[in-house]
Amino acid sequence: MNLLLDTHVVLWWLADDPTLADDIKEKLDHDPNVYLSPATVWEVAIKQAIGKLQEPADLPERIRDSGFRELHITSEHTITAGRLPPIHRDPFDRLLIAQAQCADLTLVTRDAAIIKYDVATLAV
Repeated sequence: MNLLLDTHVVLWWLADDPTLADDIKEKLDHDPNVYLSPATVWEVAIKQAIGKLQEPADLPERIRDSGFRELHITSEHTITAGRLPPIHRDPFDRLLIAQAQCADLTLVTRDAAIIKYDVATLAV
């Protein structure tokens, strides 16, 4: 199963947060088919800039350097995101949903709004 990580999942993984089950942590630690969107790095950088996330100051770089495969953002992804039904208003999540749909990935998330879309999800 090829996975795309929602932002909160990456943050929990980096913090070794017990919110993530051990089997999920193990999969993220060792599966080469786990993807990260640059939108996640962008979202964290913006949230730090506006004060919604604090330390560490290099969190976006830590996420970028986490070892997950980068899933490039394409025009197809942005068009698909723009055409999604307005269930979820968060543009970062909409882009992740579109990327998962277009690349046939399973989106790893706890976001209840995301699972309302026609996208494969793995709830954590």
